Amino acid sequence: MDRKKFIQLSSSATLFTLFGGVSWLLEGCKKTAMNMAKSISVNSGNFDNPLRLLPVLNGASPINFTAKQNQTTIIKGKISNALGFANDILAPVIKVNNGQTVSINVTNQLEEKTNIHWHGLIIPENMDGHPQYTINQGSSFNYQFTINQKAGTNWFHPHPHLTTGKQVNKGLAGMFIINDTEEAALNLPSGEFELPLIIQDRRIYSDGSINYSPEAEDVMSGYFGQYVCVNGSWSAYHNIKTKIYRLRLLNGSNARVYNLSFSNNLDFNIIGSDGGLLSATQTTNSLLLSPGERADVLVDFSAVTVGTEIYLQSNSFNGGDSQGSESFKILKFKVTEQITETFTIPTSLAVFNPIPSSQAIKTRSFDIANNHSGGHGGMNMGSSSSIHKIGGKSFDMDRIDETVTAGTTEIWEFDNSAGADLHPMHLHGVHFQVLSRVGGRGIILPHETGWKDTVLCMPNEKVKIIMTFPNNLGKFAFHCHNLEHEDSGMMLNYKII
Repeated sequence: MDRKKFIQLSSSATLFTLFGGVSWLLEGCKKTAMNMAKSISVNSGNFDNPLRLLPVLNGASPINFTAKQNQTTIIKGKISNALGFANDILAPVIKVNNGQTVSINVTNQLEEKTNIHWHGLIIPENMDGHPQYTINQGSSFNYQFTINQKAGTNWFHPHPHLTTGKQVNKGLAGMFIINDTEEAALNLPSGEFELPLIIQDRRIYSDGSINYSPEAEDVMSGYFGQYVCVNGSWSAYHNIKTKIYRLRLLNGSNARVYNLSFSNNLDFNIIGSDGGLLSATQTTNSLLLSPGERADVLVDFSAVTVGTEIYLQSNSFNGGDSQGSESFKILKFKVTEQITETFTIPTSLAVFNPIPSSQAIKTRSFDIANNHSGGHGGMNMGSSSSIHKIGGKSFDMDRIDETVTAGTTEIWEFDNSAGADLHPMHLHGVHFQVLSRVGGRGIILPHETGWKDTVLCMPNEKVKIIMTFPNNLGKFAFHCHNLEHEDSGMMLNYKII
């Protein structure tokens, strides 16, 4: 269904039925088409706000998190009410070693249900954070699982159905880093030269408060904010030395895709993606990162003159109807100290075994275009179905949509060839490899050459992935990681038997 028709229909109170009685959506849907079609332009600021450096917790020790309201500073000089798992916006970074057992007790002090999905972790069904496993207000839950996967940059965020977008946008998220001996042998930059960077955009009122109030057009396209924050800081800067830095980049935004580059055209030396290290370093000067995706990169600042200011920025790109038209700065690096660099960026990284297509016992195809005016993949204004669907179906907590067998290999195709919106597709409970992209960009990007759990499907593209399902039996979700799309139904369940 196209946007124009959606906006015409959205003034009708029947959208209350469409979204299952979600009151905040009804309020937004009653707005005029002019209000719904507003443009959200990014504000860059003066880049005089020190970058928030996220504290690090050792996952070998028990961790206690409390989901609660906090006061923080996002915009310099203003106090914001945000959500966090500790005493600030976002959560401390959790660092663990492969083989460790992790225990994280989460207490819910919100006024609604919450939980944690451990995005990128291959763990049992009842620990994964499926929407059916929520924590009631005033209650606690202990997440306990053993890490059995390679080193990589993962993350965590709430996953309650219908309120994921709100809770993530207001600050409930964090990074989860796994280390192992294979990675340790590379002697990669660490300490002050390893920077976890969580990039998120937010709408913020003049008094500093975070505004999450999606209207109908936001549900169609995704919720975009005019303040692009890094680690919860807007218009931030960070002082660096003439060294090679390891940047662990996470797009934690609800919907915005970033086409990352440096203002002086420095290279991203990509060493890892969602599921861990690549087999070999991939070098590029631009990095397209969609919501949920991570990129582990080395950036060589060693030849930059002291006093230079370099911006991490997002360049314009062809993102379909909803985004990509703007270029803007995100974070300023100020080179303040000259020191000698002795580290050399490695070319060979980790063992990576491609899965042969011949190993797949089945291929499944999913239509994610969502452009039909009715019937398959569309909207029925008199029903309780949703706008955003996968294969013509919207999310049902109890329905099993696909059944797979542990230990077997399958190819899944996400078909957005008739689509006008982009969709970052994420699978819980499994890592995959990208086999092909047909139409649209027609290529596999450098950061897509390793293990993935999220893949971007642009308009007019079909993307094929291949994976072998682990022995974690039970129900897992797969969905669009545009959180407004997910909350409005673009999510299904699969079961490993």
